[in-house]
Amino acid sequence: MVRTGKLKILWAVVLVTAAAAAMLPRAGQDPAFHRFVDSRGLLGVPNFGNVMSNIFFVGIGCWGFLELYKRQAPGGIKLIFAILFTGITLTGLGSAYYHWAPDNERLIWDRMPMTIVFMSVLALTVAEWVDRKTGVWLVVPLVALGVGSVLYWHVTEFSGKGDLRFYWWVQFFPMICIPLILILFGHSGGYQGLRSLVWVVIWYGVAKILEFLDGPIFTWTTVVSGHTLKHLAAAVSTGYLVGMFRERYADKPSFHTK
Repeated sequence: MVRTGKLKILWAVVLVTAAAAAMLPRAGQDPAFHRFVDSRGLLGVPNFGNVMSNIFFVGIGCWGFLELYKRQAPGGIKLIFAILFTGITLTGLGSAYYHWAPDNERLIWDRMPMTIVFMSVLALTVAEWVDRKTGVWLVVPLVALGVGSVLYWHVTEFSGKGDLRFYWWVQFFPMICIPLILILFGHSGGYQGLRSLVWVVIWYGVAKILEFLDGPIFTWTTVVSGHTLKHLAAAVSTGYLVGMFRERYADKPSFHTK
């Protein structure tokens, strides 16, 4: 298939998924969303498992910045990765803040950093496997779109007309679009880091399943909840993003003086 045809497929997916999201009935945030099964505290930290499991995001974000400093990459690519690693770090902080005392007011700080990650990964995939200039140009508008989806939900929620459809699209569209890009353009961007990006998508899918099984997993294990494991699986997913950067870009040359 020629490149123009592949791009038309991508645009069709954008339009179809956006239209499908718009046709969904408007839905606000279910208050039950904040009632996680594992509310045990430890060492003065409420909801200990769901709060402290976020430390892995912070650690992976810092690891990403270390690799960003150590390795050579084009400036635009480094910009996208810098935004991505910032989003990962803020996801850990924002999620810990939310889970300390879960409610709608704190939820905005949990969701905004996640949209930075979702959209920067999408821009990165475009930059690495479709067209570098386009991906670099898209990162700021896409991140703004993601953050805007959370702000839109927040405003509508507190006006009594909560609407999550925009946020849902931002969360799930990259999960559809990224595999499609890899199928259509995977060979054109090279295979370095491709396997890691596939694992990013797989582990994020695992995280969503664990989130859905929060209660059953806690009942089965009596030790850890599905939501805590969701954080760990999502952290593994972000770790593969750092791995992808390491695979695609070499260390900076070392200079030794005698």
